[in-house]
Amino acid sequence: LTATRMPVAIAAAACLLAAGAVHNPSALLRAPRARVTMAVGEQLETKAPATAPVAARAARSHGLALALDDGTRKSHSLAENTAFVTGFFRGIASRPAFAQLVASLYFVYEAMEGEFDKQQDPRVKALDFPELRRTAALEEDMRYYYGDNWRSTVRPTPATALYVARVREVSRRRPELLVSHMYTRYLGDLFGGQMMGGMARRSLQLDKGQGTSFYEFGDIDDVSAFIERWYSTANALGLDAATEAEVVAEANRVFALNIALFDELEGSAWRPLWTLFTAALVDWDKRFDAPRAA
Repeated sequence: LTATRMPVAIAAAACLLAAGAVHNPSALLRAPRARVTMAVGEQLETKAPATAPVAARAARSHGLALALDDGTRKSHSLAENTAFVTGFFRGIASRPAFAQLVASLYFVYEAMEGEFDKQQDPRVKALDFPELRRTAALEEDMRYYYGDNWRSTVRPTPATALYVARVREVSRRRPELLVSHMYTRYLGDLFGGQMMGGMARRSLQLDKGQGTSFYEFGDIDDVSAFIERWYSTANALGLDAATEAEVVAEANRVFALNIALFDELEGSAWRPLWTLFTAALVDWDKRFDAPRAA
């Protein structure tokens, strides 16, 4: 990447990861020799090192994990989902827009995790890892943006209400499909959350340590190992082919529900992009000048 394209490429890729648009971050994260080229709306190309060792069979190479990854590939296409890029950057264009995004996520996760607590379905229980729970973190963020009385003043938007209604309907009628909601949200949060939180803090100039608790998974030390564990557990659920297909279909539906949350956000995507771009150039110059000054 050239110096001028690099900040946009990194930011856009991170946005897609965190929104659940990409569930294969290994090419972005593994080796420094990997080549990544992307501007908003372009394809992302990755080439692993030719000498990379043959890895042991990964959980995502078979079973439900493979069905989910392959079955949602169109939804995860970088070329087809610039809505996630522009939607997230609209979200960090202003503090009110980001607060709205946080509120939408709060209502979604409060519904999801409330239903997990009610469920006795063993398939849901197996994938309900306490380390992934986000409601408590989002409550901290809601208090930061809306004050101590936020519970009595903030209401879900129309798209959020539809999302919440779907979560509750699935829990009531087809609880095994909650696996789709876990997959689409939690894995996306894990893949890109740290970078997404950093971009929000930088663009909005938030108070240190405030406003982005949602993106912090303090109880997970090794994200890659944890995700492998999640996939292995999903494979062990023993779903038949018909149920797997329904889980995949629901995951694609959840993806569309998330796009609708972004579509509600107001504001320009370009102001935060410019802020991040110029900040990255300043950092680049500092790193370049430091050796010369020494």
